[in-house]
Order: sequence, then C-alpha cells, then structure tokens
Amino acid sequence: MSTMISVAALSSEIASGKHPQMIDVRSPSEYAGGHIPCTISVPMDQFEARKKDLRLEDGVVLVCKAGSRAQIVAGWLGSDTPVRVLEGGTDAWIRAGLDVVVSAKTRWSLERQVRLIAGALVLMAAALAISGFQWAIWVALLMGVGLTFAGLTDICPMAILLTKMPWNQARTKGDSKVQNACCGR
Repeated sequence: MSTMISVAALSSEIASGKHPQMIDVRSPSEYAGGHIPCTISVPMDQFEARKKDLRLEDGVVLVCKAGSRAQIVAGWLGSDTPVRVLEGGTDAWIRAGLDVVVSAKTRWSLERQVRLIAGALVLMAAALAISGFQWAIWVALLMGVGLTFAGLTDICPMAILLTKMPWNQARTKGDSKVQNACCGR
C-alpha cells in the first residue's frame, strides 16, 4: 500500500541528504514542460514494461501532475514495494515555489494538444455541415479515422506533426535549472 508524502516532507528529506528514487509517471511532453529535479521519467503507459529499470527495493516516490496517476501506478506495484506518492504532485511542488526543470516551451501535454485540435476540428466541421456546407462532414470523418488509427496502432500522425512545432521543441541553451545535490551525485 502506498503512503502520501507532502512537498514539505520530501523537500526536507532531500535537503537532509537523503535521495529517494523519484519517478515521474506523466507523459514525456508533460515531463519536458516542467518536472522536479532528479526525477526519472517513466510514463504511466510504459511503467510495467520498465519496472526492472527501477530500484524499487529502496523505495520510490511517484510523481504526476496532481497525484491521481501516481496513485494508480502505486497500486500496480502492490503492497510489498515501499512506495510513496507526492501529495499534490508537481502542481503542489510548483505552488511551494520549489525549482522545476523545464526543457520544453509548452506546459501542455502532447495528448492535450491532440485532443484540443481534434475536438476543435470536429466541432468546426459539425457547425459548417449544419450551416449547409456538406463537404465539412469529411473533416469530421477524417478526424474520426485518424483517432481510430491512433488508438489501434499507437501511432498518431497529428501528434507526430505537433512534436515538430516550435513550442514543443526542447530548449538547448541551458534554460533549465537543476540542483545536482538532490540527485545524490
């Protein structure tokens, strides 16, 4: 069973020289948008496959945006693994004024960007079709085909295109701040 750890308790633990293995279970784009220094990115959908990459016997702190996804992953680990979940996730960490590492310009996850664009296109197509522009139904159909294809194959052409957009590019000029002391190195 997992336990919750507050931001204050975790930051105190790190400041005292203890270095728990911290795992961020959010998507890669969310992680790039801002993560706690020294966390390892293991997205929720990859967690079970990458379990052997982790030092679970030493105990871990799972992190996500607000805590709910980390709680789900903690449940997957079972009661024999000492797991703590950061209460409030990275949102609480940021609210506490603590440093985050930012390696991408956007804070919107790639999945959120895809949902916004696909939803807006379907909404626009439906409004145009209702207004008499019958050709617009093909836009909605194309979005449906694209989303179905992405769901079946785990390949999303819109997401691939969005990764090439300037706001989704990694920063390369030392924009991120990292405190190596928290990593135990």
